[in-house]
Parts: sequence; structure tokens; C-alpha cells
Amino acid sequence: MSNLSMIPNKLVSFLGKSCCDFTKEDIKKYIFENGIQHVNFLYPGGDGRIKTLNFVIHSAEYLDEILTCGERVDGSSLFSFIQASSSDLYVVPRYRTAFLDPFAELPTLDLLCSFFDKDGQPLESSPEYTLHKACEQFKADTGMEFQAMGELEYYVIAPEQELFPATDQHGYHESAPYAKFNEFRQKCMLYIAQAGGQIKYGHSEVGNFTLDGKVYEQNEIEFLPCPAESAADQLVLAKWMIRNLGFRYGYDITFAPKITTGKAGSGMHIHMRLMKNGVNQMLKDGKISDTAKSAIAGMMTLAPSITAFGNMNPTSYFRLVPHQEAPTNICWGDRNRSVLVRVPLGWSGRTDLCKQANPNEPDSEYDTRQKQTVEMRSPDGSANTYLLLAALATACRHGILMGAKGVELANKTYVNVNIHLKENETLLNSLRTLPDSCVKSAACLKEQRQFYADKGVFCDTILDGIIQQLEAFQDTTLRSDLAGDQAAMEKLVRTYFHCG
Repeated sequence: MSNLSMIPNKLVSFLGKSCCDFTKEDIKKYIFENGIQHVNFLYPGGDGRIKTLNFVIHSAEYLDEILTCGERVDGSSLFSFIQASSSDLYVVPRYRTAFLDPFAELPTLDLLCSFFDKDGQPLESSPEYTLHKACEQFKADTGMEFQAMGELEYYVIAPEQELFPATDQHGYHESAPYAKFNEFRQKCMLYIAQAGGQIKYGHSEVGNFTLDGKVYEQNEIEFLPCPAESAADQLVLAKWMIRNLGFRYGYDITFAPKITTGKAGSGMHIHMRLMKNGVNQMLKDGKISDTAKSAIAGMMTLAPSITAFGNMNPTSYFRLVPHQEAPTNICWGDRNRSVLVRVPLGWSGRTDLCKQANPNEPDSEYDTRQKQTVEMRSPDGSANTYLLLAALATACRHGILMGAKGVELANKTYVNVNIHLKENETLLNSLRTLPDSCVKSAACLKEQRQFYADKGVFCDTILDGIIQQLEAFQDTTLRSDLAGDQAAMEKLVRTYFHCG
């Protein structure tokens, strides 16, 4: 059986080729031979949400025109940093992103688009193009490919059910009937996969509570590592898919970092690996490599400003507090959920787990090196996914270029204990802390902006726009101001309930 035949994307199975190899003629062939009546151009705006431009196919010539030339849009309505006096932009579809729209009543093909300026050049300030530049610069400077994957956490909210009530804050990997939305999550996963998403798995998460007659159940969908540009596309499309399907089920969906005090917040952890000639560079001789340590050192260096891209509204900083399995201090460790960057289990023990679990099986030979990643645990669903991954690629590039100094810094910031336990208080106090507000994240970005501007990866327009956006929240003392004020906290959460 061909590997392509198992891929859920209907265009892949029909055309018999990988989506990376799609051409304009392939797209036209699928449309003509499958009765497709409409084409949608999709593109994320400055708020991180997907925008849609609808086309009806009334002739072969018109289809060729839009697939070739794209269309004109108002950039000032999409991005706050674009002036109305010079706002026209082009959106041009990327054929590799094509998928059949599962929500359209009429047969419709969707494609993600890139932005171009009036001169036909990639829009320098586009988040998607910023990530492209970051990945290209990473490869040019290190000789490796920057790959990533996301863990997308979200809450499903529906009227409370009396049968089999869930146990408060005890939802991790729960099964039905205590977990109520497993079937919904499976359908979300299928739709995401049909749109090209490479999913690792899905499950219910810790958060599970009732509030005002509604049940709140936290879920997670985790992806497989792939080139960072594709990883960002998948995360943005996944949020769009989950919200659309939730709407059709009558559920509310939120990726907000915090719902209420005392309950698990939702993160968007990012795993990374570095590839060279198809080989994962994160391990050497079964241990974390110096290359991986150097990349971690870069994240240790730029951690204060990475929050400017990964934690973009005031509720983000109500999640980044001690004892909530969310990081507060700048350090890293193995299998340690109290740290900022975690090195998860990587199947490096060199034992045949399959044989031990299944004694009748022959010895298995499986190269598990590709499974090792490192995980950045601070980001959440408020992030601009493209800019966040661009920032992480920039940080890892910086660390690798530090060479031996990067390894030295990594060794200094490594911890192997729970830093929030009383007996580790001295260690905790010696570690730098993450910013505790949007305003402080903006200040950190100001201090470290030269790292992002290096070699033109982040343009001034992007950096100035992010700084202004974060400073406008004026939330420097918000965490202390709202301490114990549940009503004010609920109002704040509602304001940013549908972020990103």
C-alpha cells in the first residue's frame, strides 16, 4: 500500500502526490474533475485569526487568473501597522496548502495565502514571511533545518450534564463517560488531518470544572514535528477547524490562557528539533547533544522577550504563576515541568520496549533518535503563531552561533529539581524570572530587539507594532490589582476569551 493512500487529505489521494508537490495544474485538475464550485483564500490577520475571501468558479479562465495572480485586499483592515493611505496588498495562494473545506455546504476548495506588496515583493512585515526569513537564516547560519510542533490546549464549554460528573481538575487522559467531548475531539482531529495537519495524538487535559451551569473540559491536540513554516500553518488552521466544528455542535471553544482562578490554564507549548540530512541533531550517543544545549542557551538568553510573541494579552500572565505547571523562571531541565524549557523523554534508553510488552514479537529495530525534541513551555493561545516560531528559530540560531559559550550557558541554567519546593528556595531566587505583564514583555523586547532585527529577519514595523500593542494594555500591576477580585478577573477573561 502506498504511503500516500493513507494520508487523509483528499487531494493527496486523488492526485497521487505529496501536497509539497502540488502545482497549479494539479489544483485545476482536482477542481474540474470533482465538481468544485467555489474557492476560498484563507490568510491570518494581525489578530492571528483566519480571514476568508470567497470565489465562485464561473470559467476556466477566471480560475487560472485567481490561482496565478491572487487578489487585492485592504491591508490596513488586516494589520494595525499598515496605513490606510497605502494599504493595498496582494494575497496569492500557496498550492501545497490546498484542502477540501469540510464546513462548506457547496463543494469548496480552500488554500492558505501569502502577502505581497505593491511592487510584487513578499510583505516584509507579514508574520508568515517573517517566519520564512527566520527559517532561511537559521539554515544559512547553521546548516540545519528548524522544525517544530505545537501542543494546542483548549476548553470545550457546553451546558452541564448530570450523568457521570467529572472530577474537578482530574481530567488528564480521562475516558468517556467522565470525559464528555472525546468524540468531538476525534472529529476535529480528522478534519485537521484532512487539511494537511500532521497529528501526533489527542486527549483530554487536567482542566475540568463547572461554572454557572456549564461544564468546562480541557482538551489537547498535539502535532508531529515538521518544518516550522508548515507547523505554523497547521496550528492556525487547527484553531479555525476546532472553532468551526464547535459552533456546529453548539459548543463554545476558547484557547484563552486563563479561564478562572485555581483552575488549569491553557498553553501552547512548542517542541523543536534540528535536522541535518534527515537526521535529528538533538541527541548524541543517547544523550542531549551540545547542539541542542546551544539552542537551549539561545532560548535562555532571549526568554524575557520571547513572551512578547508567545504571551500577547494580560490574561497570559495570570497563567505564568508558580504551582500551576506553567513556568515562571528562566531555566531548563530533563522531564521537569517546573522549568521553562523541558527535555521530554526521548526513547534513548536503548531497550526494546515493544519486545518487553509483547514477548511473542521478534526483536524490533527502530531508530528512535528522530523522536527527541525540546519543549518551550511559556507560550499560549494568544500568540501570533508565525511570529512565535520565528522568535524561537532566532533564539536557537543565536545560541548555536555562540558555540562553546552556548553550551556553558546551558550548563549554568540547568536544574534537575522542582524549583517551587521549599527546600529549593535558594535556587529559585537565583534564577531570572519571566516578565509578569504585557508591558514588561514589551520592555524586554525593546532591550533585546537587536537579536530579532539581525540580518533583517524581523523588520522594524513588526517589532514596533508588537511593542506598541503590548504597551497599550497598561497592565504593569494588573496581577496584584486583581488579586482576590473574582468579578474583575472574570471580566478580564471575558474580554480576551477568543484570543488568537
